[in-house]
Parts: sequence; structure tokens; C-alpha cells
Amino acid sequence: MLTDDLVKKAIEARSQAYTPYSNFQVGAALLLDDGSIVQGANIENAAYSLANCAERTAIFKAYQPGQLPFKAIAVAADTPDPVSPCGACRQVLAELCLPDMPVYLSNINGKWKKTTVQELLPGFFKAEDMNESRKRI
Repeated sequence: MLTDDLVKKAIEARSQAYTPYSNFQVGAALLLDDGSIVQGANIENAAYSLANCAERTAIFKAYQPGQLPFKAIAVAADTPDPVSPCGACRQVLAELCLPDMPVYLSNINGKWKKTTVQELLPGFFKAEDMNESRKRI
């Protein structure tokens, strides 16, 4: 899968967005180990905190032990520069993807920038952190 193709799939996924409040459509395309792609789009809710971003939609749709590790993800929005995942999405990426997995930030004009999960959220919160805190109680 070429990067440009993955970015095109992310742009295409925007059409699946449910954004009656912000009209800000975001798409994501997650490349699986078998070469297939799972698309996701942001889904808003009148109770704003229940909204789900495109990246998390794609990852949660694809998550199955047999599908891991994911190979790459692209995210796209109608922004002047390549769009970047929010903090919640960065935490989910850090927990469910390998640190060196490519993350392609893009916009609808096809402009993209490559980064990695580790670069997006260095020092992320891990399950081991909870275990360490329990040892001190």
C-alpha cells in the first residue's frame, strides 16, 4: 500500500462522518497486517463528550487480536496543513499500536506529513503505570 493510496482512503472516509454540530469532517484509514484497510470517520453527538474521532473509529472497528499489529494509519481533514490527532486519539494509538508505526497526517488537498505513534505522544500513560502505583499502596 502506497502512502498516497492510504491518504486517499482517509480523505474518502470523511464522507462517512456524522458532524451535524461542527461540520468538521475527519477521515482515517488504518492499514492492517493482511493489507486490508479499515476506514473510520468522526461521529458527533449532542452530548459533545460522547463524540468519537475518525482515528479511534477506525482502530475500534479493526481491533481484534488476529489483526495486530496495525501497519499504518492516515488521517485527513479540510485544514490548511495536515491535521493531527487529538490527545485522546494519541493515547489510543500509543496503547494499541507499535511505537514506530507510521502515522500520516494529511489534508483534503493531498498534502501529508509522516510521523510515528511515539513521536505523537512520547512518555504516554501505560498499563504498567497503574501497576506501579498499586505497589505503593
